Amino acid sequence: MVGRSSRTGTQRVLVAACCGALLAAGGLLVVGGNAQASTAQLLVNPGFESGSLSGWSCSTADKVVTSPVAAGSYSLSGTPAGSDFAQCAQTVAVAPNSTYTLSGQVEGSYVYLGATGTGVTASNWTPSAASWQTLSTTFSTGATTTSVQVYVHGWYGQAAFGADELSLSGPPAGGGSTPTPTASSSPTASSSPTVSASPTVSASPTSTASTPPADTGFRHPVYMMPLDNSPQSISDVIANSGENEFLFAFVLDSGGCTPAWDGAGTSSVAADTAVLADVNAARAAGGDVAVSFGGYNGTELGSTCGSSSALASAYQQVIDKYRLTRIDLDWENGSLDANMAVRWGAIKQLEAANPNLKVSLTIPMTTIGLPDTGRDEIQQAINDGARIDRVNIMDFDFGLSGGTETAAAETVATDVVAQLEKLYGWDAATAWAHLSVQLMNGHTDQPSELFTQSTFTDLLGFVKTNHAAAFSYWDVNRDRACDPSVVHNWADGACSSVTQNPYDFTKILTQFNG
Repeated sequence: MVGRSSRTGTQRVLVAACCGALLAAGGLLVVGGNAQASTAQLLVNPGFESGSLSGWSCSTADKVVTSPVAAGSYSLSGTPAGSDFAQCAQTVAVAPNSTYTLSGQVEGSYVYLGATGTGVTASNWTPSAASWQTLSTTFSTGATTTSVQVYVHGWYGQAAFGADELSLSGPPAGGGSTPTPTASSSPTASSSPTVSASPTVSASPTSTASTPPADTGFRHPVYMMPLDNSPQSISDVIANSGENEFLFAFVLDSGGCTPAWDGAGTSSVAADTAVLADVNAARAAGGDVAVSFGGYNGTELGSTCGSSSALASAYQQVIDKYRLTRIDLDWENGSLDANMAVRWGAIKQLEAANPNLKVSLTIPMTTIGLPDTGRDEIQQAINDGARIDRVNIMDFDFGLSGGTETAAAETVATDVVAQLEKLYGWDAATAWAHLSVQLMNGHTDQPSELFTQSTFTDLLGFVKTNHAAAFSYWDVNRDRACDPSVVHNWADGACSSVTQNPYDFTKILTQFNG
């Protein structure tokens, strides 16, 4: 989610969106590796039985309480507020080429448990745990992995959550006794599992960045999962909605820095024919296609390719396969603000090798616009000389605490424009010309949110008035009513959960032309 961007589907537990997997799972995410016997509990103060946050680096919104508890006398309680989702994290030394299991008891809505590190992205979450519930995930370390950061956190706009009986089990680093984690014994504020410090954004840009020309094409791309979430045929979408611009999601790593659809070994980009046929069909209808790398779940290529040149080569395979002039970077969950030097180094190489390539960066939102992690990503791109043609904001999943959905989405977009002005030194009109506003139709991952056809129409007028670069949404797979005879998730990956005719939302989207 992370602003959250989880979009329904096996690739987006939250989304993200774009983004990203929507409430399709809550299941175990496993990253493959060489199985080894678990030998030790590696966390310090795993059940907070010290009566303090000793051993953990936590948000100021986190505290140790005596009730409710899953076991023992104490547990962690965190209350998300504003752009802070009350994370508590601990850095742990681990052994390379080893398998670890992370587990814990959690209570509350949208509670996340995970681990990040070099080549490691593992997480699990629950949309709602009215009583204590076990979360667990397994991951394998790479040849150069020496530490991971374990985290637990809630989500924007949600009530307090609880965590207890946390455990990271596996071989100690060096094969000896349990290592001492490097986390400070005194809690420090942290707002993201992959960010060590919030970026400092001054009123003027901290480094010189050239302003890319406004991108006046690809105005209303709709996200689509071509191989997941029961996709409609591309010909049906084109014929019955008028849409011919698509953002196909998601390309991930199927292992060994190998690009594949949804990260599946059976759906490698190199061997693909199905998605290629959809790309050709969209172009035959006078449209175009971009490919989105990332999503909320799975392993993004930038987490595993190891170097900028290797990552650029993996992205280039996809560009060459589908003759792309546009790509979307949807770095969510453990990839959000992680390995930025590698990732932006790769993008800079790609832009040099593909002069006509357009790059969009998709970022989850908070109630006050960009999260610190998102601002940090943009600042890193500026510092590294990588160009972002469009900042695509996931203008949903931040939680509606009052007012209307339309007003909330407008406020978030306006806040982002002000933030882009500060980061780049732009005026408002220039910022809008590089901003893409992405919605999510029907039920989102946040139960407090609802985007109806009327909401889309209202926001269509808003982006037209402000001359935004693009108007998009997650996703066309959901642009149909749910079958009432079948049980569906709250934010289902294959239907909107609202009353509608097929392609109601897409037909609104296609009315945007700048």
